[in-house]
Amino acid sequence: MALAGKYDAKSIEEKWYNYWMENNYFHSEVDDREAYTIVIPPPNVTGVLHMGHMLNNTIQDVLIRRARLKGYNACWVPGTDHASIATEAKVVAKLKEQGIDKNDLTREEFLEHAWEWTHKHGGIILEQLKKLGASCDWERTAFTMDDNLSASVIKVFVDLYNKGLIYRGYRMVNWDPEAKTTLSDEEVIYEEKQGNLYYLKYKIEGSEDSLTIATTRPETILGDTAICINPNDERFTHLKGKKAIVPIANRAIPIIEDEYVDMEFGTGCLKVTPAHDQNDKVLGDKHKLEVIDIFNDDATLNSFGLHYEGKDRFVVRKEILKELESLNVLEKTETHLNKVGTSERTKAVIEPKLSDQWFLKMEGLAKPALDAVLEKDVNLVPEKFINTYRHWMENVRDWNISRQLWWGHQIPAFFYGDGKEDFVVAETKEEALALAKEKTGNNGLQDVDLTQDPDALDTWFSSWLWPMSVFNGVLEPDNEEINYYYPTNDLVTAPEILFFWVARMIIAGYEYRKEKPFTNVYLTGIVRDKQRRKMSKSLGNSPDPLDLIDKYGADGIRVGMLLSSPAGNDLMFDEDLCKQGSGFVNKIWNAFRLIKGWEIDSTIDQPEASAIAIQWYQSKFQKALLELEGNYDKYRISDALMTTYKIIWDDFCSWLLEMIKPAYQSPIDAKTYREVLAILEDNLKILHPFTPFISEEIWQQIADRKPEEALIISSWPNITAINETLINEFDVAAEVISGIRTIRKEKNISFKETISMSVLNSEKTSTTFDAVISKLGNLDSLEYVNEKVDGALSFRVKSNEYFIPISGAINVEDEIKKLTEELKYTEGFLKSVQKKLQNERFVNNAPEQVIANERKKESDAEAKIATLKSSLSGLK
Repeated sequence: MALAGKYDAKSIEEKWYNYWMENNYFHSEVDDREAYTIVIPPPNVTGVLHMGHMLNNTIQDVLIRRARLKGYNACWVPGTDHASIATEAKVVAKLKEQGIDKNDLTREEFLEHAWEWTHKHGGIILEQLKKLGASCDWERTAFTMDDNLSASVIKVFVDLYNKGLIYRGYRMVNWDPEAKTTLSDEEVIYEEKQGNLYYLKYKIEGSEDSLTIATTRPETILGDTAICINPNDERFTHLKGKKAIVPIANRAIPIIEDEYVDMEFGTGCLKVTPAHDQNDKVLGDKHKLEVIDIFNDDATLNSFGLHYEGKDRFVVRKEILKELESLNVLEKTETHLNKVGTSERTKAVIEPKLSDQWFLKMEGLAKPALDAVLEKDVNLVPEKFINTYRHWMENVRDWNISRQLWWGHQIPAFFYGDGKEDFVVAETKEEALALAKEKTGNNGLQDVDLTQDPDALDTWFSSWLWPMSVFNGVLEPDNEEINYYYPTNDLVTAPEILFFWVARMIIAGYEYRKEKPFTNVYLTGIVRDKQRRKMSKSLGNSPDPLDLIDKYGADGIRVGMLLSSPAGNDLMFDEDLCKQGSGFVNKIWNAFRLIKGWEIDSTIDQPEASAIAIQWYQSKFQKALLELEGNYDKYRISDALMTTYKIIWDDFCSWLLEMIKPAYQSPIDAKTYREVLAILEDNLKILHPFTPFISEEIWQQIADRKPEEALIISSWPNITAINETLINEFDVAAEVISGIRTIRKEKNISFKETISMSVLNSEKTSTTFDAVISKLGNLDSLEYVNEKVDGALSFRVKSNEYFIPISGAINVEDEIKKLTEELKYTEGFLKSVQKKLQNERFVNNAPEQVIANERKKESDAEAKIATLKSSLSGLK
């Protein structure tokens, strides 16, 4: 059957993905082989594929497909994350469109809507990954809200609480007024923004005196409960023991003394608002100040905001400044660069807020996870991220694990009274009731007397268990699968979640299995556009990955994505890379079409050129194979692709096929044909991790294969001896062939026209590739001589000179004129370079590389002059 002239990516990709799925090649079960395991960083359940996912999952698929070929029991576990904040926000927005307010629903009613949304939109991204060729074990698809994963989360919470590591505390937290929940410190992004510093006058009670404070947030004066001065500040000794009047509120507040106040900063007087600033809260606790919270959960002002009640904080800021100005309280305004915390998820400006929350003590838990990375038990690739990791872990703060959300894992704390300590923690309500009876001594307590904490746990509190929970290793810590697949091998993820997720998984691994969750962490870069901007929907600079797959094919996209994505460095995405990837795929297809188009004759012997060409390529391939091993071992996936790309494009397509190709309308010998197909099969094996679809298609076209003979489960090529001499000898031959082709091109000598060549063999160069030189140069004779040949064109390779008699092929006078002009120009160029190199000032000050470049120009020019003079002497 004739091969299609054009490679049809769409139909071939669909055909082979279905074939792989039907034959269950992606599925893994415990057996006697060594396991190779990857767990996918679970994307948001309602998310869709973006360019970052494309890069991350292409790398994972490259690693898992190679592991399969290397004989490992490869297991890639897919799944999705319930993403509390993002999913709840989408459900709330959907309900709002339907005229439904979340606050009018019971928890159960809201969760019905959330599950409906999840079932409708969830898992779309996993289906999209299949288009990319992701060879995940889909039978193992997990969701962080699955029953066993949820039970794992609850079990761990109860365990850590019983160990005294989880506690409930009234603390200043990061409040996201848009999502209406707390955030951990790591979920807050600090940005420097240009703002203002407002100087406000406070009157002193019972006098005409006043003091001035400076603030960036004038709306918070309504929550002020003290003014603080430094006891050593002589400017304010007259204020000690007095009270100040809060403008607008007209409340009298004490003037307190504390050395915390920096006498050199601002006015030396500090307004204290314990409800809305972490440092003020510390001062407030120390001096037993009243706490006045002026904000509602959505950052509008409450009744303490007086006539501003119900208005947004930023609206109030503008309006209160006008009022303060009218009251002659606003003394002056200065521009001020301020660090503003924003929500990583909603981008809302964070509000410090006092709240009862659940926290996990991190200091003791973090130490084994820090040691694991510093001692290289867990390897971060690239290593530049070790210092970042170390800084985070050495300065770790207690983790706020509660969120004021309904979608997620409900905190297993059950309250039985009005007191802050009137609660118990248990995995079930039945266990909680028993504990509550024991704690209170009240055996009359019933289910209805218990109220479960309405808050949900931070999403990361479930995903930190991911490498264990997907194998049920939390609920059944000694089950067959967790003992076989854990610890996993490689984790591929983004640096921005190094602490959110990676560090916490390492912490959980050591806490619950006394060992690391994975050995290597490959940190990808961020996908950016050509202007170095992060790709995003809002900027409109992110192409739809599925559109790209339709246009260039999955293999083309995979190659394009990996052509410029070194670990830890950002990828400057350009659609031309996908075009290049698609071009590579077409090159492979056309090479196969060429081979399949040859007629085979089993009666003819193998030509000398083909025999030596095959031997050369086998050594060249082995050298590439060694290089590949090194690249994979160091997680240089882009370099591994480039090694593969070059051996296929340059050595196989451009050289080997040309060396063995039969003459026009002539057959190829059977031995060469068999050997080139064997070579092609090895090529397909190293191509498969990068271009799984076209490699499987060609593999299956080469011969009729049974399902157990598919490329996806074949064997990685074996490493054998390399003939370096042969490789080096070919490099010289390639230069000779290039020299012949250059003369043919420059002198318009048709390739169909045979020519002869003589070699003045000064270096006694090997004749191993003479048959190849004769074939690719279309020489009718190749002889070695002891003296220069007159009346011939020449060129040099190393110390040898090669002569091609012109015999009427060119006009001698025109050629002498042309060569003389070229010689004159080159001699002039050499003089200018030498003049530069004789300039001591230049040589002493120029960078080493610049000088090296100039010396190379000098030697190249000298070699060219020698060749030109030799050619001229041969023509005269």
